[in-house]
Amino acid sequence: MRYSTWIRQHLAALRALLVLTAITGIVYPLAVFAVAQLPGLREKADGSLLDANATTVGSSLIGQSFTDADGAALVQYFQSRPSAAGDGYDPLSTAASNLGPEDIVDTESRESLLTQVCARSKEVGDREGVDGSRPFCTKEGVGAVLSVIGPRDAGGDVSRPVQVVSVNEACPAKPFLDAYRGVRVECAEPGQDYSVGRIVPIHGDAPVGPAVPADAVTASGSGLDPHISPEYAAIQVARVAKARGVSEEQVRDVVDEHTSGRALQFLGEPRVDVLQLNLELDHRYPYRG
Repeated sequence: MRYSTWIRQHLAALRALLVLTAITGIVYPLAVFAVAQLPGLREKADGSLLDANATTVGSSLIGQSFTDADGAALVQYFQSRPSAAGDGYDPLSTAASNLGPEDIVDTESRESLLTQVCARSKEVGDREGVDGSRPFCTKEGVGAVLSVIGPRDAGGDVSRPVQVVSVNEACPAKPFLDAYRGVRVECAEPGQDYSVGRIVPIHGDAPVGPAVPADAVTASGSGLDPHISPEYAAIQVARVAKARGVSEEQVRDVVDEHTSGRALQFLGEPRVDVLQLNLELDHRYPYRG
């Protein structure tokens, strides 16, 4: 009697397994797939893919780089914002860098967020022909940060420094400042730890409102953002127009056509879809270079 009950229980369990496998593993996925192919849903379900000349070139939802094999920006294309997702815009590694505004000192293993921002701003400024300077950045594109070493007062300030080091400028670099509070500024000796000093970022003489916008030098939280701000697009117009041999007004018109406003008129910020913009430029004004 016990044996037959055991068999019946396991046969019932096997039947339940087969039925649920068929429903959840075959019927349900096929039903979802069928619904997703309905008009109005198919494009989104397939990943909002974009085609050019019968070739899939990307997704309207995921950004991508417009660079050559060496990573240099292609002059005929609008450039996307930086990405911290894997090697860049990797959907399987979507993530932010998790670096914050207090990450201002470079280490031997990586550059600080401040130096990354400074370097990107200088690169964009040089490429677009605008002022790439930013507060707390040196003219060479690294974080303008000093380690001020000496006895501290009750408030933690070093009123009489005995040594001042530009921690993000490794020797034999010439420091961005000659002196700080009467003490000569030294370059940083590789491998030395200067955390004993008070870390002081120097604002410098850069304008409060940089010409290079924030989205040109910082990555999005997902690392997949396909959009840039109208401000970043605006400083790229002259370069793209020159490369394609058309007027800036013609390129600006295409930018305006691919600029979306705030959702529901109040959510988010205006944005430009870089891939769709570049595809439209290729269609209207092919690059002859």
